[in-house]
Amino acid sequence: MYQFEYPWLFALLPLPLLLWWWLPPYREESPSVRLPFFGEVASAAGLTPAAGAVVPRRNRLQWVLAPLAWVLVVTALARPQYLEAPLQKVQPARDLLLALDLSQSMDTRDFRDPSGALIPRVQAVRQVVSNFVARRPGDRIGLVVFGDAPYPLAPFTLDHQLVQTLIAGLLPGMAGPSTALGDAIGLGIKMFGHSEAPQRVMIVLTDGNDTASRMPPERAGGIARERKVVVHTIGIGDPNAAGEQKVDLEVLQRLAAQTGGRYFFGADQAALESIYATLDRITPHDQKTLSWRPRRELFMWPLGTALALVLAYQLLMFGYSAWVARPRPPRAEVADAAEAPGAMADATGGGR
Repeated sequence: MYQFEYPWLFALLPLPLLLWWWLPPYREESPSVRLPFFGEVASAAGLTPAAGAVVPRRNRLQWVLAPLAWVLVVTALARPQYLEAPLQKVQPARDLLLALDLSQSMDTRDFRDPSGALIPRVQAVRQVVSNFVARRPGDRIGLVVFGDAPYPLAPFTLDHQLVQTLIAGLLPGMAGPSTALGDAIGLGIKMFGHSEAPQRVMIVLTDGNDTASRMPPERAGGIARERKVVVHTIGIGDPNAAGEQKVDLEVLQRLAAQTGGRYFFGADQAALESIYATLDRITPHDQKTLSWRPRRELFMWPLGTALALVLAYQLLMFGYSAWVARPRPPRAEVADAAEAPGAMADATGGGR
């Protein structure tokens, strides 16, 4: 698409015509013959001599080229441009961090799938969380696993296929047998330190109580609240178990309330799917689309054409002036045969 950046400059098109009407014509002096008795001639004629000049006359070529060159110059000043097809970039408005417990207890076979068969907890988590990632195309997603200590598996990225591949390879105990919930939240806060997204959300899933953290979960939650990181907590497993196998639901509830998040408990795969569907609903898709249209400047074409026309006219006038002023050879004087009787007599053979 073509456009002019300053179309209002076309109002200058009638300016030369207005100047031609309002201003006096341009006069220039030219060489003349000086008469020593010019004063007497003017006095005898009853005229009062005054300084004068000649108003140069335009030729037909000037009447055509001058307006055309002015139109081209004004067109160049209006800055013609060619707008190319718009380029769009989708910028995520949310960074989403998934923190998954991979302690040894995640291998416990007490989760029922939709068919009613018992499956390990980690198998249900892999399937549900992978489906959740597939439904979040507009978010940058990061992945942290924790056991004895937290480990970052994936930084915030839009490569969701990579995140799903990493989730499919998760195994119980690969991060250690214990649960470091507080340290996992602390690592997540550190990963959010370089995030420029306006919304930062962490979803923590665990099936045990905190037994290996150097930072208490409440302290980590306070830091998350200061950094404006919302933490949603999900508890799975048996809350009536003893020792490390018991999931501490009270800590998860306080942690979610402390950061402005939501707390959930999943007893089986169907409940876990419902939890992540709820999280998908309460964190709606939010992204910012940036659009930019590349512009190609075209002012050089009318400007260059105007300069070429003026230059061609000047060269043409210079060549014409040189041709008019070139020296010519004197004409040969030929004797008139009618005025030369002697020549006539010689030609007829006559004589005395």
